[in-house]
Amino acid sequence: MRAILRTAFGGPDVLVIRDFPEPEPKAGHAVIEVKAFGLNHAELHMRKGEWAEIADVSGIECVGIVKSCPGGEFAPGTKVAALMGGLGRTINGSYAEYTRAPVSNVALIEADLPWPELAAIPETYATAWTCLFRNLEIQRGQLVVIRGATSSFGHAALRLAVNAGARVIATTRNRERFVLLEKLGAERCEIERPNLSKHIPEAKKIDAILDLVGNSVVLDSLAMLRRGGRSCLAGWLGGLDPIPNFNPLLQMTSGVYLTFFGSFVFGTQGFPLSDVPLQHIIAEAAAGRLEVKPVRIFGFDEIQEAHSVMEANQAGGKMVVVLN
Repeated sequence: MRAILRTAFGGPDVLVIRDFPEPEPKAGHAVIEVKAFGLNHAELHMRKGEWAEIADVSGIECVGIVKSCPGGEFAPGTKVAALMGGLGRTINGSYAEYTRAPVSNVALIEADLPWPELAAIPETYATAWTCLFRNLEIQRGQLVVIRGATSSFGHAALRLAVNAGARVIATTRNRERFVLLEKLGAERCEIERPNLSKHIPEAKKIDAILDLVGNSVVLDSLAMLRRGGRSCLAGWLGGLDPIPNFNPLLQMTSGVYLTFFGSFVFGTQGFPLSDVPLQHIIAEAAAGRLEVKPVRIFGFDEIQEAHSVMEANQAGGKMVVVLN
């Protein structure tokens, strides 16, 4: 089969298409013919050697057709999505014509959406849904702030929160993105800054914050919440540097909750993929009630260009790669 191999650590040019052994059937796993896969910033960090666990073939998600499944959990020919479960990290991932994923990280797809639209859903929407409805427990009518809303993750979270009846304030560093975010359903927008809590009029009245910026604004997010409010840290758009000299006793706001979610736990004990209503999300998209179209679609042989766009932060939403 053809696969995109990481030949070294470095820029997009280290991703090269090569012949590679097709994965063999294995108990507890499904071999999937990959039809399309979403692009994720995690794969950028893997390519650059900034991740602890990195496989030769990257890719943490895909959609496609089951070729084999020794345990019978999925019949050959079944349309499925696969995400995480070590893909691209501890086992070869989805940047290939075929991949093999643990059945705990494979979900049935029942929809006639085009492959590019299906590929824009699995990892991004599963993670956004879990952050919003498990960690933050958002409710209809609540005021939610999404920090870093112009990322593909931010777009998905914004759409899901608005569909659930929440009021959303979206932040971005680029004022030109306000129109897009408001079109996606944001009540209004704010310029992202490290001390946003000192500028946002709703400070101390906010029910929940989805923080995709990261450690640099964790404490500032907590300072915006009402008593009993929740903040979920789920991204690192502002970098991976730790909070300097963090002392919870002196720096944390009283009476608020700080949570974290990393999608690498999907499929592990306590975090079954079946907890996520992925089929319902897909059905909402198929019915036109949830917009999931990717902002850009690349061919398999355009992977270097795709990574260049992602690294330059020029995507403006979810990008996907389709296989012919």
